[in-house]
Amino acid sequence: MRRAVQVWLILCVAGAIVLLGALSLGSMPISAIDAVQFLLRPENSSASEVIHNLRLPRALTAFAAGGLLAVAGALMQVLLRNPLADPFILGISGGSAVGALSAMLLGLSAAFVDLGAFVGALVSILLVFAVANRDFARVQASGAVDASSRLLLTGVVLAAGWSALITLILTLAPEAQLRGMLFWLMGDVSGADSYATALLALLAVLVIVYPVARELNVMLRGEALAQALGVPVARVRSIVYFAASLATALAVTTTGTVGFVGLIVPHALRIVIGNDQRVLLPACAVAGGTLLLLADTAARVAIAPQQLPVGVITALVGVPTFMFLLLRNGRRA
Repeated sequence: MRRAVQVWLILCVAGAIVLLGALSLGSMPISAIDAVQFLLRPENSSASEVIHNLRLPRALTAFAAGGLLAVAGALMQVLLRNPLADPFILGISGGSAVGALSAMLLGLSAAFVDLGAFVGALVSILLVFAVANRDFARVQASGAVDASSRLLLTGVVLAAGWSALITLILTLAPEAQLRGMLFWLMGDVSGADSYATALLALLAVLVIVYPVARELNVMLRGEALAQALGVPVARVRSIVYFAASLATALAVTTTGTVGFVGLIVPHALRIVIGNDQRVLLPACAVAGGTLLLLADTAARVAIAPQQLPVGVITALVGVPTFMFLLLRNGRRA
């Protein structure tokens, strides 16, 4: 527990430093000392308004979305017992993208775009669970309990269907709307300001899944063994699936499709702190938020005043990082 607290403190300090950098850097440079002063005591000045009305909401939104993606990735990897699983593997992002792009195609406001994204993600969650739940009941009645492969297959097929619909929408969309659609698909935090909802959702997901973290450690050894040891596999699996799915849905609704955060962060943390979910899940929340906040800051200042989609930055960082982790684990094996 002492090591866990140390890791959490280090991650919190790193997150605070990155947050301070996000508040200071931009088209209007603000020193770190001034940023802290404006944060604690707002003033009637342009710099203070930039901090409170633009940079702070965007930074907190990016942090919350990154934390949601990292926690969802860790949960999906336990649920599917597949280290390559990520928050988007069950087609949730595809459904969200279809809902959001459909609202854009109809020329609806930003509020309806967010609503469409959430409804699309919710439809994906319900479809996957409805189909997979029949398999859960069937395999459990036959004496087996490991239905992870069927859940994965259902999500992959649904994701392929959503991908076809996304292509159709992009084909039908006018050229004036394509840029906004592509930015949303690649991840964009520039217009996000619902940080309170995202932060509360991150806290709620941790509160929901942390009580079953010990059971998740047992399920990593196989669902048959976990059930033999008294773990209520079906109940824990349902909790984890819905928590991970809702976390992904809220993150995608908030920032669009941002890849690699839910895949890279759990992998990197396991090397440092191991695979105990009681330590890993809170660490993923802080590390994922810090990573996406750092990526969003880089996307905002790299070619300022123009902004890059944050998904481009996470991909550029995530691909070589993941290759390094694979090579490192291969040499160990």
